Amino acid sequence: MLVLGRAQVTALLDMDALIDALASAMADLSAGRASSPDRVAAAVPDRDGFVAAMPGFVPSAGALASKLVSVFPGNAGTSLPTHQALIVVFDPDTGEPTALLDGTELTAARTAAASALSARLLAREDAAVLAVLGTGVQARSHARAMCRVRPVREIRVAGRDRARAAALAADLSAELGLPVEAVATYAEALAGADIAAATTHAVDPVVRRAWLTPGVHVTSVGFNPAGREIDDATIADAVVCVESRQAALAPFPAGSNDLLEPVRDGVITPDHVHAELGELLAGSRPGRTSRDQITLYKSVGVAVQDAAAAALVVAAARKQSVGEEIRLA
Repeated sequence: MLVLGRAQVTALLDMDALIDALASAMADLSAGRASSPDRVAAAVPDRDGFVAAMPGFVPSAGALASKLVSVFPGNAGTSLPTHQALIVVFDPDTGEPTALLDGTELTAARTAAASALSARLLAREDAAVLAVLGTGVQARSHARAMCRVRPVREIRVAGRDRARAAALAADLSAELGLPVEAVATYAEALAGADIAAATTHAVDPVVRRAWLTPGVHVTSVGFNPAGREIDDATIADAVVCVESRQAALAPFPAGSNDLLEPVRDGVITPDHVHAELGELLAGSRPGRTSRDQITLYKSVGVAVQDAAAAALVVAAARKQSVGEEIRLA
């Protein structure tokens, strides 16, 4: 069995290749070829955390894998990520475990890559101003990924902690060679933004309809069982896309409060979800149809993304002779 640590996974990840791999995985999922059951979780109430299991199979990638991921929002602002994970890769022909890899960086990268895929499908082609809401691992990954698919020329960062926002802005500016500004409020970050990447553990919405400019594409990956990232008015007005209707509208721990609560309250019906990413890729559902439409990609994270990303990393590791081989038997 090949074992890969976090630093090795990070070095092996190729964001452009990952976005393309996720496109194939999303197409498989929407066509019914992939297998991705709703995640299950064991709650840790005293810490508002949980550990979830996410198995998935992607035939186009020959990928069979299962992820164990812990989500502990209380880690925000500490040295520990809020999401930490391990992934086991299996041979899809025999079921033999073939690789074990750290899934923490891979989760961050695949989540951002899926958001970038949504931007490639839904954001205006000339989208140049990016608002990043949040200051953690996902905020950093999303800034990097969005610059791969749209001609971003300006980034604004906002978060609860202005110092953390300023530090992230400085890092991103040096890394990406772009003007990146830390601003005081989410509203200020969103004003005039062409793409907005919400990556928070917010209790109250950080994306509000009154703050959005016509034509913006919003991506929302934040997860908090007790909160929301997006307000009802934005949900109601936006063209809403998801990875999987089944997953997005499923009860906790699979679904999204940003959709479940508006459905519960009669703000929208389940039919308001316009499309899955795979349907946009197949052309069975239209994407953006006007320049001023507000589009929204609400992500809950599905296992086929992890399986496809892990297969990509393992293939690169074997090609480059990276990692340690161990025997379990």
